[in-house]
Amino acid sequence: MVEGATIDEAGRVAPLDPAFVADCPYGPDGLLLDAILEVDRVAGRVRARMPTHDLLPLTREQRAHPIKHPRHVAGGLMVHMTGMIGFVHAYYVLDLRHADGWIGYGGRIHSARFKALAIPGEPLELECTATTMRRGATRIVARYDMRFTQRGTLVYEGDQTAMWLKVDESAGDLGGGDLGGAQD
Repeated sequence: MVEGATIDEAGRVAPLDPAFVADCPYGPDGLLLDAILEVDRVAGRVRARMPTHDLLPLTREQRAHPIKHPRHVAGGLMVHMTGMIGFVHAYYVLDLRHADGWIGYGGRIHSARFKALAIPGEPLELECTATTMRRGATRIVARYDMRFTQRGTLVYEGDQTAMWLKVDESAGDLGGGDLGGAQD
């Protein structure tokens, strides 16, 4: 089994690590992942699986029509999932813990391309690779390449920058967390 992975070579799914789920700044209905597929600390890459169904947030609100507007995983939800796969990266590759005061925010979406509709029913595989990183004691700025696929078809690709901040609770701030600096 790959370090951090919750699916073994035989395809058996184990529950997500309870410590990972507890550390996430979103509850399970916001995390929306059911498996960690890969953690490659050397390459700075993680992959996770997201089940899809008609009752996903935003997706359930679609006024679907089989021809004019087929039900699909909402694009806004996919942008949210870039944050969730970024959290997977922060947790498993950067060893950042929300419980220790670290929090991440998207700083800039350099590009977001929706390549195909993701149809509810088949899971999405979300991949996130860090392409550049500047690391300080209380701030990390990372740029990520994101690729989401469904049954091998690319449905979303993005180039995004996020800022990870160590919150100083005694100072009552985000560690000098002006997100305007996330311009990488």
